[in-house]
Amino acid sequence: MLDGAAVRRWCRLAADALGRTRGEIDALNVFPVPDGDTGTNLHLTVIAAADALDELPGAAGFTETWRALAQGALLGARGNSGVILSQAFRGLADVLGPLEAPPDGTALARALSHASGLARGAVEHPVEGTILSVLAAAATACASPGLAEACRDAAAGARRALRRTTGQLEVLARSGVVDAGAAGLCVVLDALAAVVTEEYPERYEVPARIAGTPAPAGARPEPKGPGYEVMYLLDAPDDAVHALRERLDALGDSLVVVGGDGLWNVHVHVHVDDAGAAIEAGMAAGRPHRIRVGYLRVGAEEEPHAPHTGRAVIAVTAADGLAALFEECGARVVRRGPGTVPPLAVLAEAILAAGDEVTVLPNEPEVLGLAEAAAERARDGGARIAVVPTKASVQGMAALAVHDPLRRFNEDVIEMTRAAGATRFGHLEVAGQEAMTSVGLCQPGDVLGLIEGDVVTIGADVVEVARNVLDRMLSGGGELVTLIIGTYAPPGLADELGEHLRLDHPDVETGVYDGGQERYPLLIGVE
Repeated sequence: MLDGAAVRRWCRLAADALGRTRGEIDALNVFPVPDGDTGTNLHLTVIAAADALDELPGAAGFTETWRALAQGALLGARGNSGVILSQAFRGLADVLGPLEAPPDGTALARALSHASGLARGAVEHPVEGTILSVLAAAATACASPGLAEACRDAAAGARRALRRTTGQLEVLARSGVVDAGAAGLCVVLDALAAVVTEEYPERYEVPARIAGTPAPAGARPEPKGPGYEVMYLLDAPDDAVHALRERLDALGDSLVVVGGDGLWNVHVHVHVDDAGAAIEAGMAAGRPHRIRVGYLRVGAEEEPHAPHTGRAVIAVTAADGLAALFEECGARVVRRGPGTVPPLAVLAEAILAAGDEVTVLPNEPEVLGLAEAAAERARDGGARIAVVPTKASVQGMAALAVHDPLRRFNEDVIEMTRAAGATRFGHLEVAGQEAMTSVGLCQPGDVLGLIEGDVVTIGADVVEVARNVLDRMLSGGGELVTLIIGTYAPPGLADELGEHLRLDHPDVETGVYDGGQERYPLLIGVE
């Protein structure tokens, strides 16, 4: 039986099986890039799904269980294969979740077929000899009306298809391996069969390298240069995704976009020197978050080398006033355009030029992933790089306030990180279009007050909204308030807020600065 309890057991068993085999699967990873992490990515994806199931109450229904499985995998998907697997889980949930009774073999076959179609549709340029081929073969092999036999058939059909992948894809044939993502899928299907039949294998097979496997006729190597793996979750309307796919397809390859109902998981390999354009494409479509950028070390290349010129701090900002503030505090500034992210190559070069011990302050959630990738590349040259995860300029200023170049590097990074983390941040912005927020519908021209990225109040007057946000932020305590005034703030805003703080929060020290930011009338920090 595959009821809600069995689905939970399957997911946790699959996570455990992938944990045991991930090293062997990682060793097979040569496609789409040989970065040796497919097994790890699949393991983390299924762990995220299992964790989502563990959070459900014990009395959760069948539909709710399948929905949690699919949503957990979507939110936690890692890497190309992990994103595709999450879409396969969604396909299973679409068909099996609404059933009034646990499925038989016929229902499972229908679900696997739907999952195969969804997974293939999520990949911009599907390739045979991959996890897509093996998922399709599992669906075709699942022909028995009994559930136990259907699970065995699906797992066996996937294993047969896995062995064929070596001859279907030239890069696999050259390396003498089966596809890594497909091998991971076989482990997941073996776990499903084990739970349904209660026939648990002693070990889950992952084929080793196959020596002397000939390449397909006419095959030529197609090496790719270095690039970046860009992943993010995206809040965006469904009708914006087609244009996003087109933009990302022009920038890179291995493009996979999965999800729906306003939440998407985006994965693309960008084989150029700038991954920022892939993030900006997401920003144009909606709100990207949980951004991850990985540096792909593919093929021979000259590694960068740090010039060993000492200790430095790099701060990223878009505004003239903020740039001046950071520079006054001793930081080197990397500029970005309003509403954009800095080119990754520019950020990496700035880090390399700064010295051999460098702290990076991204100051925006969208820049954090790029900063990590730039730091990773710079570390290859021997530099010590630390990224303090500042999500707002006020956190960057707090970190700089405690920066001490005479401390040991690690101690300085710890103190800067502690100061940034102790700084709550908020801001005001003006709505450009009608939208639903966490506190209700906003109209164009409304003033939105946000605390740490979440809308907490909507109003018509900048001063009134700013007072509301300040009171909310100070309700949990605070000793120092930082106000950074934007270019389009109304005259007298700083004086109005200073008087409000003097009367209602007399124990709080206040610092006011001209930031020159265009998008936000006001930035707020509370320490």
